[in-house]
Amino acid sequence: MSNPKDGKLELLSEENSALVLVDYQPTMFAGVGSGDKTIIRNAAYCAAKAAGILKVPVVLSTINPQHNGNFIADVTKLFPGQEVYARAIPGFDAFEDEKTYTAFKKTGRMKLVVSGLWTSMCFAYTALHGLRDGYEVYGLMDAAGDSTPDAHKYGIRRMLQAGVIPITVESLVSEWMHDWGNPNAGQLVKEVYSRYGYMIGLQ
Repeated sequence: MSNPKDGKLELLSEENSALVLVDYQPTMFAGVGSGDKTIIRNAAYCAAKAAGILKVPVVLSTINPQHNGNFIADVTKLFPGQEVYARAIPGFDAFEDEKTYTAFKKTGRMKLVVSGLWTSMCFAYTALHGLRDGYEVYGLMDAAGDSTPDAHKYGIRRMLQAGVIPITVESLVSEWMHDWGNPNAGQLVKEVYSRYGYMIGLQ
């Protein structure tokens, strides 16, 4: 039976969570073979857009941008003037980079929503790091992709076995919004829900 004091039973909100997006770069996208790249890109964009609307802190990290290209402009233009952390140590775990991890910790949030390319590597290793350090980690699964379907599938399984909580972008945005009385609901329908799925759209 669940413990009612378990923080994981508390819904995500703009006050208790932060979003970390890892390695959404052209070369990384080029290697994705696990699913539709447009859907993956849109999911990452919509999560970032909703975070911007709702004032959820966002941290962006890249690996070797000189070779892999810059973080996709669709997302970075949502946060003008915000630094994208090119990891000093070109490792797969984004939180091994001091600037990236410090930026997340400075948010003061215990609920980490994370996704990235690729699922079984940079996404998974960053999520596992968060778990080891005591954070509640939510994996944004439909914003992730990997080189093959199996790499994606087993990357997700590894995270789930370790305790990462799976979430998808429409669920995430709805949880952040909480209800239709949110003053940002209309903007979220127009600029987020309508862009991504078919559950809520504008005719």
